[in-house]
Amino acid sequence: MTRHINLVYSVALRHVGDPHQAEEITQAVFILLARKAPQLRHDKALSSWLFQATRLTASNFVRGETRRHRREQEAHMQAVLDESGNDVWRQIAPLLDSAVGSLSEKDRQAIVLRFYEGRNLRHVGAALGVSEDAAEKRVSRAIERLREFLAKRGVTAGAGGLAVVITANAVQAAPVGLAATLSSAALASAATGSGALTLLKFMTATKLKTAMIAAAAAGVATTLVIQQQSQAKIRESDGALQQQADQLARLQTERERLSNLLARANGPAAEDRLSELLRLRAEAAILSQQTNDLAALQEENHRMREQNAQQANQVKTPLQLKEENYARSLYARDWLLAFRVYAMQNQEQFPTNFEQAASFLPDAVAKAATNITTDQFEIVYHGPYELTNGNNVIVLREKQARRQWPHGNSSKVYGFADGHSETHSEAEGNFEAWEKQRIVTPANQ
Repeated sequence: MTRHINLVYSVALRHVGDPHQAEEITQAVFILLARKAPQLRHDKALSSWLFQATRLTASNFVRGETRRHRREQEAHMQAVLDESGNDVWRQIAPLLDSAVGSLSEKDRQAIVLRFYEGRNLRHVGAALGVSEDAAEKRVSRAIERLREFLAKRGVTAGAGGLAVVITANAVQAAPVGLAATLSSAALASAATGSGALTLLKFMTATKLKTAMIAAAAAGVATTLVIQQQSQAKIRESDGALQQQADQLARLQTERERLSNLLARANGPAAEDRLSELLRLRAEAAILSQQTNDLAALQEENHRMREQNAQQANQVKTPLQLKEENYARSLYARDWLLAFRVYAMQNQEQFPTNFEQAASFLPDAVAKAATNITTDQFEIVYHGPYELTNGNNVIVLREKQARRQWPHGNSSKVYGFADGHSETHSEAEGNFEAWEKQRIVTPANQ
């Protein structure tokens, strides 16, 4: 240690730029040397090994600090959003789409992918044909241009706060069943070849729903407006159906009365009564069809009531979904920390079950009251602790995907061998191809 400490400390200091952090990295490298010493082939390789070990340890430390600062910043911005986000959004909402439309094609595409579709930076980079870091820089530049656009129009917001507000409010949930209605109408138009005329008729028929969607402000408010208007529509339909039913009952009574009179009638008046009877029979046939329509509409009303009840219980705002993802990601990260400590004391092997590492879980996490449990996660890797590509090897994953965000993507939380966790989304809910590239099966597993 005396012979090589200056080498290790200097390399660490150049990477982190902070003397105290460099001391911690130096200590970690020599602890690692104490464990690895029997595996070194000869003493001539020691300085080279120390250089490489210090460089890798410092790089991991820097990445960890970057993630920690990012999480702290997100937590801070979330707190700011909770206090004043609604007021900020009310100022931004009328200008947001115009601001996004003023961006260049690449910047606009980055903003739409990141905030309107809820994609992570890896997916944004893949769509733009650039790396994840380049995608992050492009999104940051685009956010800054949006901030400048809004500032010229009297809306003051920091770049970080603006990103959080847009994430929480840019996309709202469309009414349940709207997609099925639109697709059915489009297919019907294509099949009949009625072209623009059918489209105009359909637009007229759905004008109320379209106006409701366009007028929705955000999240739960949209859901409540839709539910209230749906209930009003149901009440109006019930009133019309009841009037039709009463009219049918009156006409049927009149029909029976005239039929009895006709049976007893003699003389010239019989012909007039016969004509009246025939007219009533025609009206009765029409009302019979209306009765069938009445039954169909009543069934539709019942379905709409059930749909509204389900919608009230199931719809969550983007902010609520983001909070759930963040809580699950933190939960996975805490277990990963326990796994890594366990591995250091058990031949550098990750545990095969949660019980083995439970004693290493921080007390605050172990005693926390939460609805997130280990039953919702599974361990998919329990091989060696030391991996050159640990940031790309899944150790822990959520068992069941969850429906997310207004666009309907499914997401799962994953924990990786280097200690970080992240939420990954798939539009079709098929994670197999993505996981296959990141799940490693060691020789002893």
